[in-house]
Amino acid sequence: MNMPDADGLLMADKAFLALRNLLTCGELRAGQFVSMPDLMRILNMPMAPVREAVKRAESATLVRILPKRGVAVMEATPTLIRECFHLRTILDQEGARELVRAGAGDRFEALRAKHCDILAAAREDITPELQRAAMQVDWDLHTALSEALNNDSAREIYARNRDRISVMQHSRPLLPDRIIPAMEEHLTILDALAAGDETLAATAVRDHYRQTLRWWGIIA
Repeated sequence: MNMPDADGLLMADKAFLALRNLLTCGELRAGQFVSMPDLMRILNMPMAPVREAVKRAESATLVRILPKRGVAVMEATPTLIRECFHLRTILDQEGARELVRAGAGDRFEALRAKHCDILAAAREDITPELQRAAMQVDWDLHTALSEALNNDSAREIYARNRDRISVMQHSRPLLPDRIIPAMEEHLTILDALAAGDETLAATAVRDHYRQTLRWWGIIA
Protein backbone atom coordinates (compact mmCIF):
# COMPACT_ATOMS: atom_id res chain seq x y z
CA MET A 1 0.00 0.00 0.00
CA ASN A 2 1.33 3.44 -0.94
CA MET A 3 1.11 5.25 2.41
CA PRO A 4 2.14 8.86 3.12
CA ASP A 5 5.52 9.29 4.76
CA ALA A 6 6.46 11.67 7.55
CA ASP A 7 6.36 14.61 5.16
CA GLY A 8 2.78 13.81 4.19
CA LEU A 9 3.67 12.86 0.62
CA LEU A 10 2.90 9.54 -0.99
CA MET A 11 5.94 7.56 -2.04
CA ALA A 12 4.79 7.86 -5.65
CA ASP A 13 4.63 11.65 -5.30
CA LYS A 14 8.14 11.76 -3.85
CA ALA A 15 9.39 9.47 -6.60
CA PHE A 16 7.86 11.67 -9.29
CA LEU A 17 9.28 14.88 -7.81
CA ALA A 18 12.71 13.25 -7.56
CA LEU A 19 12.50 11.98 -11.14
CA ARG A 20 11.35 15.36 -12.43
CA ASN A 21 14.26 17.00 -10.62
CA LEU A 22 16.73 14.59 -12.25
CA LEU A 23 15.27 15.46 -15.66
CA THR A 24 15.01 19.24 -15.30
CA CYS A 25 18.44 19.55 -13.68
CA GLY A 26 20.09 17.58 -16.48
CA GLU A 27 21.18 14.56 -14.48
CA LEU A 28 19.10 12.49 -16.88
CA ARG A 29 19.61 14.03 -20.31
CA ALA A 30 17.46 14.35 -23.40
CA GLY A 31 17.51 11.13 -25.42
CA GLN A 32 19.13 9.11 -22.62
CA PHE A 33 17.91 5.57 -21.88
CA VAL A 34 17.74 4.25 -18.33
CA SER A 35 16.55 0.83 -17.16
CA MET A 36 14.02 0.46 -14.36
CA PRO A 37 16.54 -1.22 -12.03
CA ASP A 38 18.96 1.65 -12.60
CA LEU A 39 16.22 4.19 -12.00
CA MET A 40 15.23 2.45 -8.77
CA ARG A 41 18.86 2.61 -7.67
CA ILE A 42 19.23 6.29 -8.62
CA LEU A 43 16.02 7.28 -6.84
CA ASN A 44 16.66 4.84 -3.97
CA MET A 45 13.02 3.77 -4.05
CA PRO A 46 11.16 0.49 -4.64
CA MET A 47 9.59 -0.57 -7.91
CA ALA A 48 5.95 0.41 -7.27
CA PRO A 49 6.43 4.16 -6.66
CA VAL A 50 9.12 4.38 -9.36
CA ARG A 51 6.79 2.74 -11.87
CA GLU A 52 4.04 5.24 -10.96
CA ALA A 53 6.50 8.14 -11.23
CA VAL A 54 7.53 7.00 -14.69
CA LYS A 55 3.89 6.82 -15.78
CA ARG A 56 3.32 10.38 -14.59
CA ALA A 57 6.48 11.57 -16.30
CA GLU A 58 5.32 9.94 -19.52
CA SER A 59 1.93 11.67 -19.28
CA ALA A 60 3.84 14.94 -18.97
CA THR A 61 5.81 13.90 -22.12
CA LEU A 62 9.09 14.04 -20.21
CA VAL A 63 9.91 10.38 -20.88
CA ARG A 64 8.76 7.51 -23.05
CA ILE A 65 8.24 4.05 -21.55
CA LEU A 66 9.92 1.23 -23.45
CA PRO A 67 8.09 -1.98 -22.40
CA LYS A 68 10.32 -4.54 -20.67
CA ARG A 69 13.36 -2.29 -21.19
CA GLY A 70 13.06 0.96 -19.26
CA VAL A 71 12.47 4.59 -20.13
CA ALA A 72 13.86 6.99 -22.68
CA VAL A 73 14.11 10.67 -21.80
CA MET A 74 12.33 12.95 -24.27
CA GLU A 75 14.46 14.01 -27.22
CA ALA A 76 15.09 17.62 -28.22
CA THR A 77 13.73 17.27 -31.74
CA PRO A 78 13.33 20.36 -33.96
CA THR A 79 9.55 20.00 -33.88
CA LEU A 80 9.40 19.78 -30.09
CA ILE A 81 11.83 22.66 -29.64
CA ARG A 82 9.72 24.87 -31.89
CA GLU A 83 6.45 23.84 -30.22
CA CYS A 84 7.65 24.36 -26.65
CA PHE A 85 9.25 27.73 -27.25
CA HIS A 86 6.28 28.85 -29.35
CA LEU A 87 3.90 27.97 -26.52
CA ARG A 88 6.04 29.90 -24.06
CA THR A 89 6.09 32.88 -26.41
CA ILE A 90 2.31 32.94 -26.76
CA LEU A 91 1.87 33.09 -22.99
CA ASP A 92 4.79 35.51 -22.50
CA GLN A 93 3.40 37.94 -25.06
CA GLU A 94 0.01 38.06 -23.39
CA GLY A 95 1.71 38.39 -20.00
CA ALA A 96 3.70 41.36 -21.31
CA ARG A 97 0.51 42.98 -22.58
CA GLU A 98 -1.20 42.45 -19.23
CA LEU A 99 1.69 44.06 -17.37
CA VAL A 100 1.53 47.14 -19.57
CA ARG A 101 -2.27 47.35 -19.32
CA ALA A 102 -2.00 47.17 -15.54
CA GLY A 103 0.68 49.85 -15.47
CA ALA A 104 3.04 47.41 -13.80
CA GLY A 105 5.77 47.31 -16.41
CA ASP A 106 8.14 49.43 -14.36
CA ARG A 107 8.31 47.15 -11.33
CA PHE A 108 11.21 45.02 -12.52
CA GLU A 109 14.19 47.19 -11.66
CA ALA A 110 15.74 44.48 -9.48
CA LEU A 111 15.37 41.93 -12.28
CA ARG A 112 16.80 44.40 -14.76
CA ALA A 113 19.81 44.94 -12.49
CA LYS A 114 20.41 41.17 -12.37
CA HIS A 115 20.40 41.06 -16.16
CA CYS A 116 22.90 43.91 -16.33
CA ASP A 117 25.17 42.15 -13.82
CA ILE A 118 25.06 38.89 -15.82
CA LEU A 119 25.72 40.77 -19.05
CA ALA A 120 28.72 42.64 -17.62
CA ALA A 121 30.18 39.43 -16.15
CA ALA A 122 29.63 37.51 -19.39
CA ARG A 123 31.63 40.08 -21.33
CA GLU A 124 34.56 39.37 -19.03
CA ASP A 125 34.48 35.60 -18.57
CA ILE A 126 31.99 32.73 -18.83
CA THR A 127 32.15 30.36 -15.88
CA PRO A 128 29.89 27.41 -15.03
CA GLU A 129 28.51 29.45 -12.14
CA LEU A 130 27.65 32.30 -14.49
CA GLN A 131 25.95 29.89 -16.88
CA ARG A 132 23.73 28.64 -14.06
CA ALA A 133 23.02 32.19 -12.92
CA ALA A 134 22.13 33.21 -16.47
CA MET A 135 19.67 30.32 -16.80
CA GLN A 136 18.03 31.28 -13.50
CA VAL A 137 17.71 34.95 -14.49
CA ASP A 138 16.35 33.85 -17.87
CA TRP A 139 13.60 31.86 -16.16
CA ASP A 140 12.93 34.66 -13.66
CA LEU A 141 11.85 36.93 -16.51
CA HIS A 142 9.78 34.32 -18.33
CA THR A 143 8.08 33.31 -15.09
CA ALA A 144 7.28 36.95 -14.30
CA LEU A 145 5.64 37.33 -17.70
CA SER A 146 3.53 34.19 -17.29
CA GLU A 147 2.52 35.05 -13.73
CA ALA A 148 1.12 38.35 -14.99
CA LEU A 149 -1.71 36.33 -16.56
CA ASN A 150 -2.96 35.41 -13.06
CA ASN A 151 -4.56 32.31 -14.57
CA ASP A 152 -4.28 28.95 -12.81
CA SER A 153 -4.87 26.95 -16.00
CA ALA A 154 -2.18 28.90 -17.85
CA ARG A 155 0.12 28.49 -14.84
CA GLU A 156 -0.23 24.70 -14.99
CA ILE A 157 0.39 24.60 -18.74
CA TYR A 158 3.39 26.90 -18.34
CA ALA A 159 4.91 24.75 -15.59
CA ARG A 160 4.65 21.57 -17.68
CA ASN A 161 6.13 23.34 -20.67
CA ARG A 162 8.92 24.75 -18.52
CA ASP A 163 9.86 21.22 -17.47
CA ARG A 164 10.12 20.15 -21.12
CA ILE A 165 12.22 23.18 -22.04
CA SER A 166 14.49 22.56 -19.04
CA VAL A 167 15.17 19.00 -20.21
CA MET A 168 15.97 20.25 -23.71
CA GLN A 169 18.19 23.07 -22.48
CA HIS A 170 20.48 20.60 -20.74
CA SER A 171 21.02 18.83 -24.05
CA ARG A 172 22.77 21.98 -25.24
CA PRO A 173 24.46 24.11 -22.56
CA LEU A 174 23.87 27.86 -22.55
CA LEU A 175 27.15 28.83 -24.19
CA PRO A 176 28.78 32.28 -24.34
CA ASP A 177 27.44 32.93 -27.82
CA ARG A 178 23.90 32.80 -26.43
CA ILE A 179 24.23 34.27 -22.93
CA ILE A 180 25.11 37.79 -24.06
CA PRO A 181 22.46 38.07 -26.83
CA ALA A 182 19.80 36.52 -24.57
CA MET A 183 20.47 39.04 -21.80
CA GLU A 184 20.35 41.88 -24.34
CA GLU A 185 17.05 40.58 -25.72
CA HIS A 186 15.62 40.35 -22.21
CA LEU A 187 16.68 43.92 -21.49
CA THR A 188 14.83 45.04 -24.62
CA ILE A 189 11.69 43.35 -23.26
CA LEU A 190 12.15 44.97 -19.85
CA ASP A 191 12.73 48.38 -21.41
CA ALA A 192 9.53 48.08 -23.46
CA LEU A 193 7.60 47.09 -20.33
CA ALA A 194 9.01 50.04 -18.39
CA ALA A 195 8.09 52.38 -21.26
CA GLY A 196 4.52 51.12 -21.12
CA ASP A 197 4.55 50.15 -24.79
CA GLU A 198 2.32 47.10 -25.19
CA THR A 199 3.06 46.54 -28.88
CA LEU A 200 6.80 46.97 -28.47
CA ALA A 201 6.88 44.60 -25.49
CA ALA A 202 5.00 41.87 -27.38
CA THR A 203 7.25 42.37 -30.41
CA ALA A 204 10.37 42.10 -28.23
CA VAL A 205 9.10 38.81 -26.79
CA ARG A 206 8.50 37.51 -30.31
CA ASP A 207 11.95 38.62 -31.46
CA HIS A 208 13.49 36.79 -28.50
CA TYR A 209 11.65 33.64 -29.58
CA ARG A 210 13.00 33.91 -33.12
CA GLN A 211 16.57 34.43 -31.90
CA THR A 212 16.20 31.43 -29.58
CA LEU A 213 15.11 29.22 -32.48
CA ARG A 214 17.98 30.57 -34.57
CA TRP A 215 20.46 29.62 -31.84
CA TRP A 216 18.98 26.13 -31.75
CA GLY A 217 19.44 25.91 -35.51
CA ILE A 218 15.70 25.65 -36.17
CA ILE A 219 15.60 28.73 -38.42
CA ALA A 220 18.35 30.43 -40.40
